[in-house]
Amino acid sequence: MKWTVKEIEEKLETIHHQDDPLYQQFAADERKGVQKALKRWIHKQEEMNKKHERFMDMTVYEQKYHNQGFKLIAGIDEVGRGPLAGPVVAAAVILPEDFYLPGIDDSKKLSENLRERFFLEIQEKAEAIGIGIIDNDEIDKINIFEAAKKAMLEAIQQLEPKPDFLLIDAVKLHTPYPFDAIIKGDSLSVSIAAASIIAKVTRDRMMKDYEKRYPQYGFARNAGYGTKEHLESIAAHGITPIHRKTFAPVKDYIGS
Repeated sequence: MKWTVKEIEEKLETIHHQDDPLYQQFAADERKGVQKALKRWIHKQEEMNKKHERFMDMTVYEQKYHNQGFKLIAGIDEVGRGPLAGPVVAAAVILPEDFYLPGIDDSKKLSENLRERFFLEIQEKAEAIGIGIIDNDEIDKINIFEAAKKAMLEAIQQLEPKPDFLLIDAVKLHTPYPFDAIIKGDSLSVSIAAASIIAKVTRDRMMKDYEKRYPQYGFARNAGYGTKEHLESIAAHGITPIHRKTFAPVKDYIGS
């Protein structure tokens, strides 16, 4: 049987190893279209292997504490410390031990489309998810660092079942649960990365809703950060009820 190039391309989708007899058969086919399809397949396999290795590297902390007897390990992260407007949002996520999502990473390193897709997969597969939201008024009252910690604690409190160990991105919390605060944890722990994605997508969706209420500030694009467009809008229109009044340069425009 002579395979068409299209048939070979479709069949390659079901092949995962070069020692597969079908792959060997296709490799002997000298047609240019077939050879190009094989090169694409090899590149795709290499990318998948890289993502697999990266994922396994990001499970080191989870494996360490599972081996110590902890069963329900929650990753915690927050987003929104730096913006001039909007809330700070934290998420806590407990993943099952067999969770597998190659390509997962710190939310800042992912495209919006990938974040949205991973957000749905994490929601579907997680054993528990908690979200904490502290608005701009409270941020102004207690400062952004305390607000970020409070959001994290709220996210942890929402978890059901309750965790028995926490992996936290950098921050040390006053909590009854044992924890490990990991610098750059959203790039080193799959649980913290999952929390960063949940928090980021949640906050971005909130800022898109605020865009409808305050369209001149570009919140859907800048998420409240101090972009040139955002600063020019503050100068032209003043501040909104969701701006953080203790943040420079927002406070410079109060009363002006």
